[in-house]
Amino acid sequence: MLSFWEKESFLDYDLLIIGGGIVGLSTACSWKERHPQSSVLILESGVFPSGASTRNAGFACYGSAAEILHDINQMGESRALEMVEMRAKGLQLLRNRLGDNEIGYEEFGGGELILQAEDFDITAIPYLNGLLHPIFGKEVFVHDNSALAGFGFQSEHIRDFIGNRVEGQIHTGLMMKNLIACARSLGVEILTGAKAFKPEWINGKWRTALEGNTIEFNSERVAVCTNAFTESLFPGLDIKPGRGQVLITAPIPGLKLMGIFHFDEGYYYFRNVGERVLFGGGRNLAFGEETTLEMALNPAIQNALEMHLKNMILPPETHFSIEHRWAGIMAFGEEKVPILQSLGNGLVLGVRMNGMGVAIGSEIGKKLCDIMS
Repeated sequence: MLSFWEKESFLDYDLLIIGGGIVGLSTACSWKERHPQSSVLILESGVFPSGASTRNAGFACYGSAAEILHDINQMGESRALEMVEMRAKGLQLLRNRLGDNEIGYEEFGGGELILQAEDFDITAIPYLNGLLHPIFGKEVFVHDNSALAGFGFQSEHIRDFIGNRVEGQIHTGLMMKNLIACARSLGVEILTGAKAFKPEWINGKWRTALEGNTIEFNSERVAVCTNAFTESLFPGLDIKPGRGQVLITAPIPGLKLMGIFHFDEGYYYFRNVGERVLFGGGRNLAFGEETTLEMALNPAIQNALEMHLKNMILPPETHFSIEHRWAGIMAFGEEKVPILQSLGNGLVLGVRMNGMGVAIGSEIGKKLCDIMS
């Protein structure tokens, strides 16, 4: 039962956004920046943003050399470069909106480990640098095996090292807290623990009900930003969940590793967080098991991460302990591009980030506002 005051003040909005992660919050900020007098409500099903927005590894995530080459082979040169450019624009928009200090942004660079068994053509580096120069204004990748010792890697497992001069890292928790604060400072209302049903077009407005509740919200427009969880609202889309396994060590005194790193076409990724090592990935060891919405740990993948830490990433005989482990849910599809779609009457979808949410989320929010406008 609602009071007169609740019906008058809490149920009607110009824009309702389903999903309070990076994309949903970025959409809200972009909309309020353009339409400061409009009313915006975000419905988030979790206490914290569900999925991967607060559970990612904190990579700027422009893409490794092997990953970009793979994308070119799968998507063609033009579309692969379009995605790299979207990553660059999205991250720059995030940095401009919040500020580097507010997201913990540090540009240490990093690189990619090409393992002994991998098939990678080092001669493709100049080709990639030529393609990426218009986006970054510099040579991105450099083949430099002499850098291996400086990071402390056990080089007998590594055939080549490809340095990356533009990669950066963020503090995910700091970024999300300040993105939420930014949205609220613009006048965006946020309800957590509010799982929405599929919106319905009734009498010229969108009506969105909440699961386990009799409350129904009315809005002129709806933006669906639920990434891997979109299937429950709009079945049949090309979206598959992909669970990412992550661990972080206790501080390791004298840690040499600084920056962000990949191997195995980006399926493994690691970085320093101060004197800790954050390490995630291994989804390709068990695609079937990791195609799930369940927030749980996979012991086999966690063990593989520890093995790589011990046998390749950290110097021999380094003592380390795992301080914390977690999982996050990403969204993937047959095509490595997000779904940006208008379903009519002001209903839009911005989903399927393909593990690039930190980089492209702000740009996706901007594009959703372009569509709604």
